[in-house]
This record gives sequence, C-alpha cells and structure tokens, in this order.
Amino acid sequence: MTPRNIVSSYLAAFASGDPDRIASHVTEDFVNEQVSALGVGCVGRDEYRRRLSSFLADFRGLRYDIEDLVGDGDHVIAAYTLHASHSGHDIHIRGVMRFVVREEAIAHRYDYWDGLTFLQQVGQA
Repeated sequence: MTPRNIVSSYLAAFASGDPDRIASHVTEDFVNEQVSALGVGCVGRDEYRRRLSSFLADFRGLRYDIEDLVGDGDHVIAAYTLHASHSGHDIHIRGVMRFVVREEAIAHRYDYWDGLTFLQQVGQA
C-alpha cells in the first residue's frame, strides 16, 4: 500500500468504532501529537489503543471526511472534517493532520484542529 492509501484506510477505520482496527494502522512506537491547546497526545501503540476506547465513547459516530489528501514520499497531509456526536451535540470540526508513514504503518501523526469551534459546538464557549 502507498502511504496515501495507508492514511486513507486509517482515517476510514474511525467510522468502524473499532479501537483495534484503528490501532492496527500505527507503529509500535507511534507518536500521536495533538497540536490543539485542548488536545492530549501520547507515545506508543499500546497507550494509543488504550485511549481510543474512551475517545470513541466520547465522540459517538465519529467519522473523518477527507477534503484533500496530499502525499510526498512517506509524508502525507490530510485536510478533514470530523463529524461526531459529543455530549448530545452534533459536531463538525475542520482540521489538518500530517503523517509520517514507515514500513506500511503510521509512525507519527500531528493533528491540528480548532478547539474553540469544538467548545462552541458543545455549548461550552
């Protein structure tokens, strides 16, 4: 699979709601870097997998609609709109993720999203 295909498959996996399926796309030493002030990153596939269950429970029906996907070698950038239900509110948040793919798995993810839009959509701002 190409790095672009790996990233597409990874983002599509969120719609399954299956933490194991999502985590299967990342390396053992995966770095999940959340650039938003509200985001909390982690290091390692095991820790990422552990956090996915509560994340998916908080963001029910989560799916990423890819607006644009650009790749250059093992680097891929995806502009997206996240759709989910959080605390009884339907949310739609635009963002961008940068990925580094190594050996057919995602080694590093940088996620840039608008925390203020999230707070507004769930009635906290």
